Amino acid sequence: MLIRVEQFYQRINRVAGKILSGVLVLMTLNVFYDVIMRYFFHNSSVGMQEMEWHLFSVIILFGVSVALLDEGHVRVDFLYDRYKPRTKALINIIGTVFFLLPLAILILSGSFSFVWDAYSIGEISEDPGGLHYRWIIKGMIPLAFAYLIFSAVGYTVKNINLFRQFSQKDPQAGDSAGEVN
Repeated sequence: MLIRVEQFYQRINRVAGKILSGVLVLMTLNVFYDVIMRYFFHNSSVGMQEMEWHLFSVIILFGVSVALLDEGHVRVDFLYDRYKPRTKALINIIGTVFFLLPLAILILSGSFSFVWDAYSIGEISEDPGGLHYRWIIKGMIPLAFAYLIFSAVGYTVKNINLFRQFSQKDPQAGDSAGEVN
């Protein structure tokens, strides 16, 4: 049962990764256009420059969740790599449940008022020619952290499956969090 749940999360993560790849291509084209306009035609658009940062922030905000499920996130690998797979899975479960999820929930719950304030005052760019509707990019914060929580649940399920898999293979392994290979 948990294998199917893990596969569901992996499929969603693959779709999110492909969408982010498309956003990265859009950002690259935006930067290319802006550079050509600025250096060859001496014409630059504040809105295009702001769009670069908006697209970049979407990539970073949602890319964290994609990296989590693909094991691309940052951790202390010189210690982590020495542990057995069962211990690694246990560390990932504990770290996700006690550190990642509470922080993500805290940021998610705190970001709604931030977005609502921008929406209610009709916040726009401070620069002339900048983008309107700044609440849209600010709205990516709660969406990204909701997706991070979703991905963290999938990551926990993945590590529960790994923990169970290695527990079944070697039930006598007295493998604790401090034990190394």
